[in-house]
Amino acid sequence: MNIIEIRARKASDKPLTMVTCYDYWSARLLASTSIDMILVGDSAAMVMHGYKDTVPATVNLLATHVSAVRKGAPDKFLIADLPFLSYRGDLNTTVAAVHELMRQGANAVKLEAYDGNHEAIVHLVQSGVPVMGHIGLTPQFVNQFGGFRVQGREREQQQKILADARGLEAAGCFAVVLECIPQTLAREVTAAVSIPTIGIGAGVECDGQVLVLQDLLGVSEFKPRFVRRYLDGGDLIKDAIERFCQDVRTRRFPSVEEGYE
Repeated sequence: MNIIEIRARKASDKPLTMVTCYDYWSARLLASTSIDMILVGDSAAMVMHGYKDTVPATVNLLATHVSAVRKGAPDKFLIADLPFLSYRGDLNTTVAAVHELMRQGANAVKLEAYDGNHEAIVHLVQSGVPVMGHIGLTPQFVNQFGGFRVQGREREQQQKILADARGLEAAGCFAVVLECIPQTLAREVTAAVSIPTIGIGAGVECDGQVLVLQDLLGVSEFKPRFVRRYLDGGDLIKDAIERFCQDVRTRRFPSVEEGYE
């Protein structure tokens, strides 16, 4: 998968697939699947480091995760989040953050919101950096939103989200994430722009879908309405560990065959 193929899927009846990934071992698993894109999200701050939101993520933190994921999935299209405020200073600071993430293996970067980001997006795109937008519920704005809340219920908000999508397209973004907005609004945005829309909590009519891998596998406690668990991974892992404990305590592990003469 490359940026040309991603753009072409807008006109296809085969929606794009994307999941988050933060480490080498899960990247190795994803490398052997048909997943189209991997996102090294700033959600790593929550999923991997226990923070209550994505605000504490830093460029160095994300760069470490990008490096690990690239080693595990060398051929997948990898997008890295630009963390909180890393792209809201001067262009030199933004470019330095992007350079570090791409130096570690990212093929593209993702940033949240449109207001105040037009110049940075244009500059990055003209510098050879593919940029993915993100509107609707933008988690880095959690303190401004007063929590993780559905966006775009009011008509004024809907018009703003639609305008932001068009602005991101005009600035040169190759795709845009629509998070936690009404399905009807996601349909309207998807029809209004020529770049693919990737939904998360935005209904089935987007051009693709993304989920956090740990949510998909059922190994996180986070369970909003838009998450579908494809595996009860938490219970399976706990059961395996308990069986290991029991085998050790009853001296059924290790066996003779699992030792050395």
